Amino acid sequence: MTNNSETALSIKKWQKKMFWMMWITYASFYLLRVNISIAMPSIMSEFGLTKTNMGVVLTSLFFAYAIGQFINGQLGDKINARRIITFGLISSAILNIIFGFAAGSLILMAVLWGLNGYVQSMGWGPTVKTKANWFPKNIRGKISGKLGTSYIIGGAFSWFLAGTIAKYFNWRFTFFIPAIICIIIAIHWYIRARNAPEEVGLPTLEEQEKGIDNNETKKDHHIGFNNTLKITLLNPYVWFAGLALFGLNIVRYGFMSWAPTYMFEEQGAEISLAAYKAIAFPVAGGLGAIFAGWASDHIFKHRRAPIAFIMLLLLAASCYLYRIVPGANWVLSLVILLFIGFFTFGPHVLLVAALPADLGSRKAASSVTGFIDAMGYVGAALTGVGTGYLIDNFSWDAAFYFWIFGAVFAAIMILFVWKAELKRS
Repeated sequence: MTNNSETALSIKKWQKKMFWMMWITYASFYLLRVNISIAMPSIMSEFGLTKTNMGVVLTSLFFAYAIGQFINGQLGDKINARRIITFGLISSAILNIIFGFAAGSLILMAVLWGLNGYVQSMGWGPTVKTKANWFPKNIRGKISGKLGTSYIIGGAFSWFLAGTIAKYFNWRFTFFIPAIICIIIAIHWYIRARNAPEEVGLPTLEEQEKGIDNNETKKDHHIGFNNTLKITLLNPYVWFAGLALFGLNIVRYGFMSWAPTYMFEEQGAEISLAAYKAIAFPVAGGLGAIFAGWASDHIFKHRRAPIAFIMLLLLAASCYLYRIVPGANWVLSLVILLFIGFFTFGPHVLLVAALPADLGSRKAASSVTGFIDAMGYVGAALTGVGTGYLIDNFSWDAAFYFWIFGAVFAAIMILFVWKAELKRS
C-alpha cells in the first residue's frame, strides 16, 4: 500500500462509499426482476394462463439476459460503469411499468420481459468490474461475499415489497412501485459513482501494491476487445466455471421463480404469506455468501472451488429433504429452506463475484463475469420453462429432481476449477 497516510485514508473512504453504492444500486435491479414471481398466481388466475405459459415468460428474461451478459460483459470493460448501469436500471424500470399495463397477452409479456432481461444484464458485469478496480485480491473473497448479499437481499426485499403491495393493491402495482424507486436510485448512482481510483486522483490498485502515491487523475483504460475475448474464450477454466453456474442456476431460479407458487399450492399458504416465507431462501443465502467468501480467503487460502464443491453437494441433499418434508410441518420445512438458501448463494457468489477477477484480472473482470453469468442464465432459462412444464405434465417431484440434478452437475464442474486453483498455488 502507499506510504502516504492521507492517500490511504482517502482510498479507504472511497472504498467504503463505492461498496455501499454498488450494493444498493445492484440490489435495486432485483426489485424489477423477481417481482414477477409474486404476481404470477394472480396473472395466471386473471388471464387463464398455465404454468408452462408463465414459464415461457420467465425463460424469455433468462435467455435475453444470457445473451446480454456476454455482450454487456464485454462492454462493461470498455464503457464507464456509471453510464451502462444507469441506462440499464432506468430502462428496466420503464419496461416494468409497460409490463404492468400490457400483461395478459402471452407474446407481448414474453417480449417485454425478454427486453427487461437484456437491460438487466447491464448491471452485474460492470459492478464486478468496479469492485475489481477498487478492492485488491487479498480481500476479494470477503468483499465479494459481502457484495453478493446485494442481489440476495435485493431478491428478498423484492419479494417482501411485492408481497405487501399484492396484499393491499392490484398486482400491477408490484411492477409500478418498484420502478419508481429504481429510477431514483439510478440517478443517485450516476451522480455519485466513479469507475476506478484513478478517476478521482488516487493511485491504481497496481500502484497501491507497489507503494506509489500517484495523484494524477486519469481514465481506467481498456485493454482491447481482442484481449478480453481471448481471456474469456480461451481459458478452459472460465468455461468450467460457467458450466458450474449453469447447473447452479437451475436450482437457484427454480426456487426463486417457483417457491412462492409451491407454498401457495402445495402448502396452502396465502400468496402474501408465501412471499414472506420464501424470503427465508435469500436471507439465509446472504449468510451463505458471507461465509463462503470468508472461508475461501481464510480457510482455503484464496481458493474458491473447495468450499463451493462442499456447499453444492449439501445443496443437493437439502433439496431432496425439502420435498419429502410435509408442508404441515412448517418449522422443519422453513429450516430446510434456510439451508437451501445458504448452500445456493455461497457457491453462487464465488462463481459470479470472486472467480471472474481471479481468472480474468481486473482489466477483464466484466468480460469474464459476463461470460460465466451468460452460461448460468442458460440454466436459468432452462429452469424457467422446464420447471413449469415438468409440474404441468408430471408433478412437483419431477421439478425437484431436476433441481437436484443441477446441483450435482455444478459440483462436478467445480472440481475442474479446483484443479486449476491447485495448479496456481
